[in-house]
Amino acid sequence: MRNPSVFQSFARGAVLLLSFCPGCVSAQTPPHWTYKGAEGPTHWGKLDSTYAVCSTGNRESPIDIKGAKAADLLPLKFDYNSVPLNIIDNGHTIQVNYAAGSTLTVGAKTYTLKQFHFHHPSEEHVNGHRYDMVAHLVHADADGHLAVVAVFLKSGTENSFIDSVWRNVPKEKEKAADVPGVTINVKDLLPADHGYYTYTGSLTTPPCSEGVIWFVLKNPVSLSPAQVAAFAKIYPMNARPIQPTNGREILDTK
Repeated sequence: MRNPSVFQSFARGAVLLLSFCPGCVSAQTPPHWTYKGAEGPTHWGKLDSTYAVCSTGNRESPIDIKGAKAADLLPLKFDYNSVPLNIIDNGHTIQVNYAAGSTLTVGAKTYTLKQFHFHHPSEEHVNGHRYDMVAHLVHADADGHLAVVAVFLKSGTENSFIDSVWRNVPKEKEKAADVPGVTINVKDLLPADHGYYTYTGSLTTPPCSEGVIWFVLKNPVSLSPAQVAAFAKIYPMNARPIQPTNGREILDTK
């Protein structure tokens, strides 16, 4: 997420947040878009004037992370709580909406976790390598500035956290559902080592708004081939193509 913020006004941030949360209520239905054909990524910028930056932006996401510079980066402090599961198949991905109170702190900046969702295959690449999937954890600060944590998912052993999510995907699309008796903590999805890459990019879905701070965790977590296949059955491909870096600085924890 990516895909949000570099910093913009509160109103601008609110618009970005809604674009990351297709299940949120909106007074106006946004133009339809997909991942292929006439409404696919190469055409997003022409579908509506509000999507223009999808074509004209120069700090777009996702990117192929290469040439990263080692730096003394601030640690990521995750303070995530267990919450009741609220989940939606929003027509583009499986998304879990997160109750208030869980935060990511980076130095003096604190962001509240709003939701997380999945892409198959991974949107981000690292030195040309693409993972089986990626989870994007979307956060916003008090002024609406967005930060996204990307967690790579690779085919391997079964993941109990993923199982809790997949088992409760609603049968009806575009309708959020509270799942009685099920609580989750997305901290269980994080790798033990929180080393990361960071850069400034954009939303990876329309309106592709720029100014999003990305924290891409370097270490992947496993899920089973069957769990990858279960998601792929719903969304065979929901990853935006790699975008030019255009000279952007990419930093890497030492």
